[in-house]
Amino acid sequence: MKNWRLNFLFFIFCALALVIIFRLSQLQIVNNDFWRALAQGQHNLFLQTRGERGEIFLTDRQGNLHPLAINRRWEYVFVSPREIYKKGIEPKEIGTVLAEILGLPVEKVLERVRRNQSSYEVLKRQLSPQEVSHLETADLTGVYIRKEVVRYYPQDNLGSHLVGFLGGKGLGQYGLEGYYNEVLEGSEGLQRGERFSWGYIIDQHFNSPSAGQDIILTINYNIQFMAERLLHSASEELGIDGGTILVGDPQTGQILAMASYPNFNPNYFFQEKDFKIFKNPAIQSLFEPGSIFKSITKAIALEEGQITPETIYNDTGSIQIGGWTIRNFAQRIWGEVNMTKALAKSINTAAVFVGERIGNSVFLDYLQKFGFFRPTGIGLQGEVYSQNLSFRRGYQINFANATFGQGIEMTAMQLFRAFSALANGGRLVNPHLIKRDSFELGERVLSQETSLAITRMMVAVTEDPFGRRARVPGYYIAGKTGTSQIAWSALGYNKRGYSDQTIQSFIGYAPALNPSFLILVKLNNPQTRVAGESAAPIFGELAEFILHYYQIPPEREK
Repeated sequence: MKNWRLNFLFFIFCALALVIIFRLSQLQIVNNDFWRALAQGQHNLFLQTRGERGEIFLTDRQGNLHPLAINRRWEYVFVSPREIYKKGIEPKEIGTVLAEILGLPVEKVLERVRRNQSSYEVLKRQLSPQEVSHLETADLTGVYIRKEVVRYYPQDNLGSHLVGFLGGKGLGQYGLEGYYNEVLEGSEGLQRGERFSWGYIIDQHFNSPSAGQDIILTINYNIQFMAERLLHSASEELGIDGGTILVGDPQTGQILAMASYPNFNPNYFFQEKDFKIFKNPAIQSLFEPGSIFKSITKAIALEEGQITPETIYNDTGSIQIGGWTIRNFAQRIWGEVNMTKALAKSINTAAVFVGERIGNSVFLDYLQKFGFFRPTGIGLQGEVYSQNLSFRRGYQINFANATFGQGIEMTAMQLFRAFSALANGGRLVNPHLIKRDSFELGERVLSQETSLAITRMMVAVTEDPFGRRARVPGYYIAGKTGTSQIAWSALGYNKRGYSDQTIQSFIGYAPALNPSFLILVKLNNPQTRVAGESAAPIFGELAEFILHYYQIPPEREK
């Protein structure tokens, strides 16, 4: 009886042993790969990573590079509440010290330190050297300092509309960061990390990512700085609501400065409450150019042989167009004037007279050639343009108003492209911001003879008292003032017609007969009557700075 029981227990033991051996063989031999992969999956972490983002640089006349957007390695601090909890440390002890070192509210720090199920709570990024030193000296349990690569804009507000910023999920937004995001961001790679009980990860890389491409701009650091300084001064002295300055080479299309006011600091873009601040007025704001457009109208008439600089017009102060009356500024009556004087005195009725000589269909064809109904392709995110559909309906009054820059809208960059043709012998340029070894001019829209004739007429503008504040002693300057009323609709009102607010502008190039640069100054509602009192002096100061900066010798007596 006793032997039977022993034999039965032995049989049960052997059966269990066989079951265990069979199960172990399944786990360790048959399903070995599956369980090993599962264990590694719990222990290892695999992440896709991207190469370091390309950087963006301004240049200067000597070829030096000035960083506009770079990658900076900055320390940050995180805490592992789980580790603190497991070691039995009172969170308040560590939280109070951290709050004092980091200059953070104690409640905010304690709220994170007390998350005892978490192993990774970031407390502060972009630590100062003093904060790093104090943290290292404190040597707190569960508190770690690590480095990360962040996008940094060392020029702060300078060129902010131009560069844009790196937003959420590492995507470029607005400006160059947005337009060239794929070029800048680089390629992806794979990262593996080993996770320990307290959540710390040791990084290992394979299939390493490649870095993005750097971008070197045509923007000149010194000219950009000067343009932004002048706009800031205009905000204080003229009370402008906003403003834009464009500087470029009319021979090549290189943009040398693109400044707008107000601007923002891309390092702290998240602090801005009104997203309209991110809009780049040079390429995203349409406006009616006013009298600066008279230069385009007269250039077309010169090209078509409808006028010469000496063609006489008898101004009576007003002109009737289909029941509408068009008058000159301040109700002036000029009598007999030639086309050169009419441009210098900015006579509205003379511009309408020239438009009638051109004819509506020819005028429209030239505006198409000048690029006023298509984008410039400057290479920035969000460029806009207008089809000017209301103007193109064909009403005579619309064409008449357009001859002196009312009722037709465009961007500052479109104006730069068009006036470059007036300056360089009659060819359109392709405005661009990226340094190139070569460039291509666009189509010819004017003859060299017409370009020279309109340039001489525009020199007469700056020699006249109306435009004298744009002069630079020792140089011939070609330019034109413009003061246009702002439509109620452009100000957000559901009203027809024009407000009493104005856009005052000046566009010109120097030296007039062999221009090295073209400047457009556009001011939104300055507290002055006309552009000759606001935009023209700013143009003159910036033109003088560039002429001296380029070391261009004087060409006349001062």
